[in-house]
Amino acid sequence: MQRPGERSVFAAFFGNLDYLQIGAMALLLGTGLIFINSTGEQVGTVASRAFFGKQVIWIICGTVLYFVLAAVDYRSLPVRFFVFGAYLAAVVLLITVLFFGKEIFGARRWLDLGGFRLQPSELAKLTVICVLANIFSAVRFRREPLTAIGLAAAAVLVPFMLIVVEPDLGSALILLPDFGSMLFCYGIKWRYVLLTLLLVVFGVTFILVDCFVLDKPVALREYQVTRIKVFFNPKMDIRNRGNNAYQAMNSVGSGGWSGKGIGKGTQNELGFLPQTVSNNDFIFSVLAEETGFAGALALLMFYGTLIYTVLRTAFLTSGYGRYLAVGIGTMLFCHIFINIGMNIGIAPITGLPLPLVSYGGSFTLTGMGTLGVVQSVYRCRRLEAQRR
Repeated sequence: MQRPGERSVFAAFFGNLDYLQIGAMALLLGTGLIFINSTGEQVGTVASRAFFGKQVIWIICGTVLYFVLAAVDYRSLPVRFFVFGAYLAAVVLLITVLFFGKEIFGARRWLDLGGFRLQPSELAKLTVICVLANIFSAVRFRREPLTAIGLAAAAVLVPFMLIVVEPDLGSALILLPDFGSMLFCYGIKWRYVLLTLLLVVFGVTFILVDCFVLDKPVALREYQVTRIKVFFNPKMDIRNRGNNAYQAMNSVGSGGWSGKGIGKGTQNELGFLPQTVSNNDFIFSVLAEETGFAGALALLMFYGTLIYTVLRTAFLTSGYGRYLAVGIGTMLFCHIFINIGMNIGIAPITGLPLPLVSYGGSFTLTGMGTLGVVQSVYRCRRLEAQRR
C-alpha cells in the first residue's frame, strides 16, 4: 500500500528522467525519418520506400530498449556481471561473422537473421565501453593502475583486431578514442598523455608514408590506400572511389542558405549521389541540400544538446557511471564528427552512420541503447540526491 506523500513507482521513474536528452533524441530520430522518407520517395522504387517503414520498426524497438535500460539500476552486481557475458557474446559474434557473415563489397560485417541484418561491431562498441567502465572503476584496480590499463587494453584489442579483419577499419578505430577518453578520466599522468599523442602522430605519419611514399603498402590494403588518396584529391578517381565524396560535397554546397525544399533535392533524385548510401552514410548531404545551412545548423544544435546531456550526466556522477557516460559521449561525438566530416570533405570515407538519423537497425538500436544507459546513470544520480 502506498504511504501518504510517497510517489508511485511510475511517478518516481518518470519524474527523474532527463527530458532534455529525450527531447534531443526524439528530434534527431524524427529528422532521420523525414529524410529517409525523402530519399525513398525520390528514388521511387518499392524497396526504397520500404526503408521508412523498417526504420519506424527499429525506432519502436529502440524506444522499448531505451526505457528498459533506463529503468535498470546500472550499478547492480547482476547487471555488471551481465556486461562481461554480453562482451563475450559480442566477441563470439565477431568471430562468427568472419566465417558466416554476408559479404557485401568485399567485407563480411553482417549476419543475416531472417529479415534482419545484425552488425556485431555495433554491439561490440557498447559492450567494450561497459567492460572498460567496470575495470577502471574497480577499487582494486585503483591501487593497481598498470594492471587496470593492461586489462583494458586487452579488452579493446580483441574486438579491434576482429573488426579490422572484416574489414571495417572505421568502426574499429572508434574503439581507440573511447579507450583514450576513459583512460584520461581514470587519471593517467600527463607524460603518458603526451606519449600517446606522439604515438598517434607516429601512426598518422606511418600511414601517410605507406600511402604516398612506398611503392606497395605494407600495413594497409589497396582499397584503404585509395580511400586516403581520394580523401586528399576526390577528383583523382571521380568515376569510382572519389565519386561519393565529390557528389556529397556538391549536395552540401548546392543547398545554399535555406535549401531546395524537402523532397526536392536533385543530387539524389537524379542519381548523382548514389541511392544505395543516400539514406545512410550520406544522409547529411541530403539534409544539407534540401534544408541548406539553416537545416544543417539545426541538426548540429540537436547533436550539441544531446552531447551536452551526456557530459552533464558524467559531471553529475562519479566512478562507474562517469566512465560509462564519458565513453558513450566519446563514441557519439566521433560518429557525428567523422560522418559529417566525410560529407563535407574533411574526413575520409569510412562508412560510419550518423547517430539516430541514418537508416539502419543495428546502429539505431545501439545508439538508443547507449543513451538508455546514460539515462539510467542520470536517473540513479537523481534518486541518490533525493535521499540525502
